[in-house]
Amino acid sequence: AAQAGTYTPGYYWGSMADGVVDLAPIAADVDSGVTDQVLAAKEAIIAGDLHPFTGPLYNQAGNQVLGAGEVMDDGTMLGMGFFVYGVIGSTGAEEEAAARDLSGFTVVSEIVQGYVDDHGLNGASLIVVDRDAGVLYEEHFGELGPGRVAIVGPLGEIVSAGVVLSLHEDGLLDVDAPVADVVAWGSGMPEVTLAQLLSHSSGMLGGPASQFYAPYLCGVMFAGSLQGCAETIFTTPDDDADLVPPDTAFGWPGTGADYQVAGAVAEAASGKTWAELVDEIFVQPCGLEVLAYNNPWFQLPFDPETFGYPAVGGDPVSLLAPTENPSILGGAYTTADDFAALLLMTLRDGMCGDQRVLSTESLDRMHEDRIARVYDGGNEFLDPETQNPTGEFWGYGMGWNTDRETGQLSIASPFGQQAWLDLDEGYGALLFLEATWQNSLALYDLVPEPVHEAVLTARG
Repeated sequence: AAQAGTYTPGYYWGSMADGVVDLAPIAADVDSGVTDQVLAAKEAIIAGDLHPFTGPLYNQAGNQVLGAGEVMDDGTMLGMGFFVYGVIGSTGAEEEAAARDLSGFTVVSEIVQGYVDDHGLNGASLIVVDRDAGVLYEEHFGELGPGRVAIVGPLGEIVSAGVVLSLHEDGLLDVDAPVADVVAWGSGMPEVTLAQLLSHSSGMLGGPASQFYAPYLCGVMFAGSLQGCAETIFTTPDDDADLVPPDTAFGWPGTGADYQVAGAVAEAASGKTWAELVDEIFVQPCGLEVLAYNNPWFQLPFDPETFGYPAVGGDPVSLLAPTENPSILGGAYTTADDFAALLLMTLRDGMCGDQRVLSTESLDRMHEDRIARVYDGGNEFLDPETQNPTGEFWGYGMGWNTDRETGQLSIASPFGQQAWLDLDEGYGALLFLEATWQNSLALYDLVPEPVHEAVLTARG
């Protein structure tokens, strides 16, 4: 063809179908089930039904290389110089990431350090995550460090809501159906659904009056069991005078009663303990070092007025007795790095690397302002010192608060910890203190805007 002048140059990408590449013989001692799966995959590749490099695909750093459903082209495969997420080692051909301009975070750092110094705090942890870049910025101050385990209180609501919604995805329960469809004791409040429980809209007493509300007090006790506590909460007649119809008012029970019931229903529907569910749904897929629950409220020396972080040193979890009645609303504990991984999972549409944790539909339900949509409700902000209403209303979905002016999602604990997400801009941040609600609010007024500017600067 070349001599005749009819040759047309081009690329030839031989495949399994052409016999150019093949698998080595499989050893006889390999399990037959594994062999069958491998050979089935081979046939699917030959038939064109399976392409091994189909997104979502992430590199070692956790950055997305291919979007969902995208197929890597031949040229990219030929020049691939990276390992996929989860592989340990180096190809020796990784491109150095272009240096980002992180100078904007100098201002943020100075604000946080200044606040810590001025208020005599023992430190802080700040982590900013970016949908594409992964961990964009991380700094720890004073005694707080990346591996320090912290009780995170209501920040755990996003994990708890995620567990229940994951079971909804799997068809093990229906968040929009009455609790009575899953547990016999659900007949105590026959109309209440999991969606109402997870959005603090079940009709249970909330607000300051609910802090040590006797009918729900088992929610903050480490004795007993989650099932027994939930049944008590749902069937007691002692709260009858304080109940309102579901989906008519926002009420955040100080004892976490509504989430306690939701957790018990999740256990009953799945046949697994709460600890097993958290491990299977979040810890394993995301490779987390620490994420678990206890019930710390009567085990640690909390200030009954501020409920600030207990002054027990750097390892409060070691002081907690094992419990079968974890606080589903406020008993989570984790590290700053692991919580940052959960924020990144949320930004990446429910994916931890190549592992699906939550569907986008579940995330949408968590993020929406459900109380506004369903009954035109609002989460009224209370003055942290007087507990009096301020007239400012926030939205609430399942686990996340919504700033109705900016659309930003946030969550906070009475321990000075907070996290926020800007879904439109594709970044999130966490700021952990071991302090009080007042400290958290003060820094929320000071930090998010400089963080936003620093993220934009880093992106160029």
